[in-house]
Amino acid sequence: MKEKIIKYIQKKYGAKPEYLWKRYPGYAVYRHEDNRKWFALTANIMPDMIGAPGAEEIEVVNVKIDDLMLRDILLQQEGYYPGYHMNKMNWMTIVLDGTVPYEAVCSMIDASFEATASAKNKKKFRQPKEWIIPANPKYYDIVHAFDEATEIDWKQGAGIIKGDTVYMYVGAPVSAVLYKCKVTETDIPYKYEDKNLTINSLMKIELVKRYREDQFTFDVLKKEYGIFAVRGPRGIPNSLSAALKKG
Repeated sequence: MKEKIIKYIQKKYGAKPEYLWKRYPGYAVYRHEDNRKWFALTANIMPDMIGAPGAEEIEVVNVKIDDLMLRDILLQQEGYYPGYHMNKMNWMTIVLDGTVPYEAVCSMIDASFEATASAKNKKKFRQPKEWIIPANPKYYDIVHAFDEATEIDWKQGAGIIKGDTVYMYVGAPVSAVLYKCKVTETDIPYKYEDKNLTINSLMKIELVKRYREDQFTFDVLKKEYGIFAVRGPRGIPNSLSAALKKG
């Protein structure tokens, strides 16, 4: 799979592998053309270097991830490990043995490329993202928000842009994902503040799909997808993304 990953990086981003260490001829880094920052590293290492099982050399790729909640979720899944020889709070190591599907590895490389891009290029290369965002029914009747309208205004979360998908997690007493929405507009000026809420800008979200209250409950999110809290806009693991699209 490592060769497929190298070809993917070269084709999509035009970044060729750079072999920087004579002592480690199998290690290659991939950089942005403008700021020269690394966005990936491929290597052949022994499994015990990352705490993986086995006694034979394995192929891996290191990627940067800014979403710490998503990082914690992924680390609970097979094939994902804290970054080898990198800052373990911001980098992850993915084993390239098929445990993590090729498409998921490519998605993580795309996220790493964006995370390390210059400010000028972040929006240029930004791919649509999926988020899970909280909604507190104590402060807003989100349960009935889409009864008379298919599009509503909502507090804009950091990092969310037009074209993204948001899954609305409704807090207690519902405690479940109820809606899938498409972000149709962002950066709408709006100022509001009280002891419970501060809003600096709004986004418009359009209803795409409804879910039953018993489908994606908090217990399901916790037990099956490793999500233990939804306190702000967060990325979601590929397994949950697939289930939400199918559900």
